[in-house]
Amino acid sequence: MKFEVTILGSNSALPTTKRFPTAQVLNVLERFFLIDCGEGTQIQMKRFKVPATRINHIFISHIHGDHIFGLIGLLSSYALQGRKSDLHIYGHSKLKKLINFQLDILETKKEYKIIFHTIFGTETQTLFEDDKLTVQSFPLKHGAMPCAGFLFKEKQRPRTLIADMLTAYNVPIKCRKGLKDGQDFTTEEGVVVPNKRFTKDPPSARSYAFCTDTAPYKKILPIIRNVNMLYHEATFLKADIKLARATSHSTSEQAAKIASEADVKRLIIGHFSARFKRLDDHLKEARSIFPNTDLAEDGKKFSIELDR
Repeated sequence: MKFEVTILGSNSALPTTKRFPTAQVLNVLERFFLIDCGEGTQIQMKRFKVPATRINHIFISHIHGDHIFGLIGLLSSYALQGRKSDLHIYGHSKLKKLINFQLDILETKKEYKIIFHTIFGTETQTLFEDDKLTVQSFPLKHGAMPCAGFLFKEKQRPRTLIADMLTAYNVPIKCRKGLKDGQDFTTEEGVVVPNKRFTKDPPSARSYAFCTDTAPYKKILPIIRNVNMLYHEATFLKADIKLARATSHSTSEQAAKIASEADVKRLIIGHFSARFKRLDDHLKEARSIFPNTDLAEDGKKFSIELDR
């Protein structure tokens, strides 16, 4: 019942020997989603044992190089490996032009189909939905560059049946789905028995929000409110506030304030500038405002457990 994110890259524009550019893989109930694809993403997936062949959906926040330079390599590898299943890519319309140009120039022969989904607008968009999960995009604030955040939200599970009570009331199998959906049970004698006698509340639905390359943006607060885990960029420290403003990025302190105002459960900060060799000050700065903060370090996994 996993809901787990693996950090493949935690740095901003320039990679270091210890921190690769932005990329993450989210595992939701064994569905694998790649979020951004910076340079070296393939290497990191092998290094951290991420099953690249099980990724069918790739979400690209924006078309700055540190978020896309690994994509053409991954697509080429899929072709060489003989991939046949469709691959969905969500991103700016220019990304489609770039990828098609690269594949054409390289004369890439592939047996799989790439399905592009154009995002970026002023409203929240539903990008993907199945019986377990919904994925939405929402606008961030990164200067003139269109940039999207992503919200992964598990669908609410049905209510949990209490086996002993089903037996005691001899509840027919055909009635049990209705009980899971919250309906009361009516006996053969016409007596209505409240649903709560047969069921327990299910575990809460889990959620993860990804916000990279953005200045502090209060319009996202209602979208990310109460999420179990928020990833928010923290490129700089508060001492670099002028540089953060000039580049439409956030400081560690600002990321923590967003997390606090949105009442999220946990904050993960990342997208660090290569100028910082150590990240202790980022963590200290964020935790002074939002104690439940951790660093997005390459290879680290963050899980959201089911409440029982």
